Amino acid sequence: MPSVLSDIVFSEPSGRTNALVQFAGAITFLGLYAYSGVTGNAGSSDWLLVMALGATVAGIAESLPNDRYLAAGVLRLTAIFVLSCLLVAIVFAPEFVVG
Repeated sequence: MPSVLSDIVFSEPSGRTNALVQFAGAITFLGLYAYSGVTGNAGSSDWLLVMALGATVAGIAESLPNDRYLAAGVLRLTAIFVLSCLLVAIVFAPEFVVG
C-alpha cells in the first residue's frame, strides 16, 4: 500500500486543467469570504480562508512542470495537511466553523 500511495502523491503534476479547477475553487472560496465580510458574517466564515489556502496549494502543485514530481508531492501533502487541520478543527473546535 505505501508504494501505491507514494506513486499517487509523488506522481507528475496533472497539468493546467486541474490547476485551473483548483485556482477557480480558491477564487470561489475567497469570493464567498468577501461576500460574508460585506454582509457582516465574516467571523463565522474563517474556514473559507483555510479552504482557499488548501485549493491554492493544490493548484500550485498541479501547475508545476512535469519533471518537478517531488515538489508537487510535497505541495500535495501540504494541501492535505491544511485541509486535515480544518477537519480536526471541526471536531475539536466547531465554533470555528459554525460561528
